[in-house]
Amino acid sequence: MIAAVAVPATAQVPLLGPEVERAVNAPEGVAFTPTAADESDAMGRVASYTMALAKRDFASAYAMLRLSFQASNPRIEWEMNQRKRETLWADGVIRILRLSWYQDPAGQPPGLYAAFDFRGDRPDGTMDCGYVVVHRAAPGSGFTVVRTDTSEVPAEMIEDGVPKADVLQQLPCYLGKGISTAF
Repeated sequence: MIAAVAVPATAQVPLLGPEVERAVNAPEGVAFTPTAADESDAMGRVASYTMALAKRDFASAYAMLRLSFQASNPRIEWEMNQRKRETLWADGVIRILRLSWYQDPAGQPPGLYAAFDFRGDRPDGTMDCGYVVVHRAAPGSGFTVVRTDTSEVPAEMIEDGVPKADVLQQLPCYLGKGISTAF
């Protein structure tokens, strides 16, 4: 129950509305369409993860990471890196821009992957952008976070809600339709 936990006043569960771009990728010759339950379960994991980070509940966020991700990112080191970026996730307001599905991608453990590209705009004029990738090894199992990357863009590098051209080229984020700031 999110309302019972102390969360920043602006924190909110990211929405996955019809305006979100969607893409499906499957091995050649394989027909795959994610179900409403797939989308709900994957989004639920992303929402839980981002809300834990917004609350600075690093223990809960770390527990949502896939074990192989944890093995390559020891908790103390991972948490220290999260704490260094104290404004990241701090207001808990992000907007999902694109959801990309991958069924059994080459070179990865088998299963269903969902990549959520997002943008977060803060009241001080700064923004975050990045992605969170979740994985489900088998139908009926839960999703775990397998990869995440976030960039922070200071207000002085943004004009009219859009990162300046030289900054935009350096961001590893997808902004697509999300370049506008209207929520």
